[in-house]
Amino acid sequence: MAEGADILIGIDAGTSVIKAVAFDLAGNQLGTAAVVNTYREEPDGSAVQSMERTWADCAKALRELGQMVEGLSRRAAAVSVTGQGDGTWLVGAGNRPVGDAWLWLDARSAPAVRRLWDSPLERTRFERTGTGLNTCQQGAQLAHMAAEHPELIDRAEVALHCKDWLHLCLTGVRATDPSEASFTFGNFRDRAYDDTVIEALGLSGRRHLLPPIIDGTTITHPLTREAAQATGLREGTPVSLGYVDMVMTALGAGVHAREPGVACSTVGSTGVHMRAVRSQDVVLNAEGTGYVIALPIPGIVTQVQTNMAATLNIDWVLGLGADLLAEFGERPAKADLVARIEGWLARSEPGAILYHPYISAGERGPFIDPDARASFIGLSSGHRYPDLVRAVVEGIAMAARDCYAAMGEMPRELRLTGGAARSRALRSVLAAATGAGVRASARDEAGAAGAAMMAAVAIGAYPTMDACIETWVTPLLGAPEAPDKRLAARYARTFEGYRNARLGLRPVWNQMAALRSRDLRLDAGPEPAELAIAAETDTRS
Repeated sequence: MAEGADILIGIDAGTSVIKAVAFDLAGNQLGTAAVVNTYREEPDGSAVQSMERTWADCAKALRELGQMVEGLSRRAAAVSVTGQGDGTWLVGAGNRPVGDAWLWLDARSAPAVRRLWDSPLERTRFERTGTGLNTCQQGAQLAHMAAEHPELIDRAEVALHCKDWLHLCLTGVRATDPSEASFTFGNFRDRAYDDTVIEALGLSGRRHLLPPIIDGTTITHPLTREAAQATGLREGTPVSLGYVDMVMTALGAGVHAREPGVACSTVGSTGVHMRAVRSQDVVLNAEGTGYVIALPIPGIVTQVQTNMAATLNIDWVLGLGADLLAEFGERPAKADLVARIEGWLARSEPGAILYHPYISAGERGPFIDPDARASFIGLSSGHRYPDLVRAVVEGIAMAARDCYAAMGEMPRELRLTGGAARSRALRSVLAAATGAGVRASARDEAGAAGAAMMAAVAIGAYPTMDACIETWVTPLLGAPEAPDKRLAARYARTFEGYRNARLGLRPVWNQMAALRSRDLRLDAGPEPAELAIAAETDTRS
């Protein structure tokens, strides 16, 4: 570690925002810079992001951080980067992007997922990766590209994830980390690629696209001259490749604990629910869903179930209110609506309406169905807007319970981060729905902190990750908030109906998806063969 270097920088490249956060060596947050990171969605299910724009935004965030923290360039001991998981970021000759990145939100690989589910190797793939196959993942997306867009793969030299792309831009090194490599293409037990898994995905002929796997707690690479010029940091600054953002956020929020029964939920735009276990203690469910993702701690992994959408559902229901009010005058600010949630919950009856929070076109935990959609059940003429808001909040909490139920016993203590951690009302609903005491982490930027913790171990500021956790994480956990017993009993009864309803709705989702597909074909007009038949008929007439 260079003399006078007393700052660690964590980069967290989310789906909508890239943040660069400065910490001192004791984990105290010194400054944060954030840049909006835009993406584009289309009716065909695509969700793409400019790779060049993402790097430019990352560099901008680092430059802005340098303006906030005095002497950042000379004081930076190391940089670490994490980012949104899954998705496909293809890089070709000269380390240039092949095209826009396919994000985890991209649903175009649904046909490939359905085909691969029927593969005789699918259960073997699941048992080795510990991860249910879904449209979010790079394996499914590459399989779809190979079948439908081979020109993309033919131009690619390596398939990266978001953080891998930014690490390449920072260091010039093509690599990925053990977490995303093993849950997508490998085995969580040895954290290496697995040929049978790659074969199960139909990608044996594309294995050359998979980059080397490096662990950012033991290996760093120097910041290049070009990256130094772009970011304002010093050339040669050590750069650590972090693990995927889900486990970095959980690490920074306290998922790894010595006592049993502790779990961690990140309830932000998406919902991520996980517990840390030893590799040999992983229990894989019969449905073949969830993730097993390595932590940057030897022998420790996280069992994970993830909702496609969590607070995105709240954004939607508040948007309905804002749209209606805008028809009669000025549109209210989102913050003003958020401030009313607690009052709306107080004026509505718990468990009166069921809401399934699949607003983001599909679900991946604790079941996988790209056709899943959100719904209200139990509406009556007496229900009003506050009842809808309560149902949406409860639906997010029920989805969390659904995820933990798929992983075994319910947690005794739930450590919480993300947007919900800041809301007392949301915390109380989550506590009652899961029956667990809730502890909110006071860490503002848990994902960036988790990445910076890896850099701290890599440069020797801490001998082990456990030692780093004792200083960076444990002191920031709030006191446990016990669940309301009466509300917990009500939600325990409500959950049975919630689960039965989502099981019963699957045929309806599938039927509606078939209708949407038919409508898209009709909107696109007749196929060439149909036109030829029509022309021949006209000629005969």
